[in-house]
Amino acid sequence: QLQLVESGGGLVQPGGSLRLSCAASGFTLEHYTIGWFRQAPGKEREGILCIRSSGGSNNYADSVKGRFTISRDNAKNTVYLQMNSLKSEDTAVYYCAASIWAGRTCPGRDIMAYWGKGTLVTVSS
Repeated sequence: QLQLVESGGGLVQPGGSLRLSCAASGFTLEHYTIGWFRQAPGKEREGILCIRSSGGSNNYADSVKGRFTISRDNAKNTVYLQMNSLKSEDTAVYYCAASIWAGRTCPGRDIMAYWGKGTLVTVSS
């Protein structure tokens, strides 16, 4: 069965860094566009970054541009989200999602066909 599993979340201080992992099973991740999303308490789920099968990446949110980076390790069938200069407002449950996507931009959350269960990131001193 096709599954995505996030890991790497936890407690980090403001200004710190964290790397999240999204491991795929049941399918070859490199053939899909993978997006990272997050949902803070009381807020809608929002897109962060996506990486396409071609390797190109785009951002959903300007608030993380320059601080977060998405990458892929095809040998490990895993996509990563490197988060630097973390702020308290980055606190959220972070999800990865996958979809077949031919566009040059990131697919919206309604387009994503497969989702992980999320990993919690808490940024606090």
